[in-house]
Amino acid sequence: METYWYIIAFVFGAIVGSFLNVVIYRLHTGKSLNGRSHCMSCGEGLTWKELFPIFSYLALRARCRHCTSHIPIRYVFVELLTGLTFMGLWHLFSDNLWMFAFYAVFVSILIVIAVYDLRHTIIPDEMVVALTALAAIYVGINTYLAKDFDILLWSLVGGFGSALLFGGLWYLSKGRWMGFGDAKLALPLGMVVAFPAAYSMIVFAFLFGAVISVALLIIQKLLKKGKTSLRYSGIPLTMKSEVPFAPFLILGFLYTALFHADIFQITFSILW
Repeated sequence: METYWYIIAFVFGAIVGSFLNVVIYRLHTGKSLNGRSHCMSCGEGLTWKELFPIFSYLALRARCRHCTSHIPIRYVFVELLTGLTFMGLWHLFSDNLWMFAFYAVFVSILIVIAVYDLRHTIIPDEMVVALTALAAIYVGINTYLAKDFDILLWSLVGGFGSALLFGGLWYLSKGRWMGFGDAKLALPLGMVVAFPAAYSMIVFAFLFGAVISVALLIIQKLLKKGKTSLRYSGIPLTMKSEVPFAPFLILGFLYTALFHADIFQITFSILW
């Protein structure tokens, strides 16, 4: 029976991921989210059998049934990622449906932000506003249930402290080190993890960014192909490349919020 619920969580997540693909593709294009799904190349509407997440992609062999144009792998990637994420959230919060529901919605928006930032190096303001509203609701409910206003205080310190740090980096570098969108994104993320966990979130974000970026550069060097493009986004990868930071900030948030990672404890355990 337990396995059954994991399967349901994955399928539900994959369906949500399919909708997230629509949001990512149509955001800021003037297209309605209610419009019928269609092939981006020929415009032919998709049948109900072509709307099943992941399976339709495999059945069609990654090509449109009408014009045979290639279907980008990012669509199935988002569906698979969302499905696996929902499974993980169910594993963590199966005994707390409120927390599962909150993180399911919150992380879904984070997936849109991460993928959109990878594609366009822009963090949509609409998504950040939605996250901030959710974070405020989350903090408010936790404060009310615990009858402890320290929760509200440290959440605000974590959120505004994180935003001010990234905002300062953006201001001092005139946008060369950090985008202002990262500062806005740090606000709701810092509110959810609160202080002092927000500090760990920021450190882990930079660590993930450094490790993944260096790893990609090493792979490029080993392949000996000169400049390499990040296949997902098409961004030329060099030491001076502009790398979207939102995915790393989100990874730092998830590692801190879901696994209670503490940079101080990790550092202490390594040194002593």
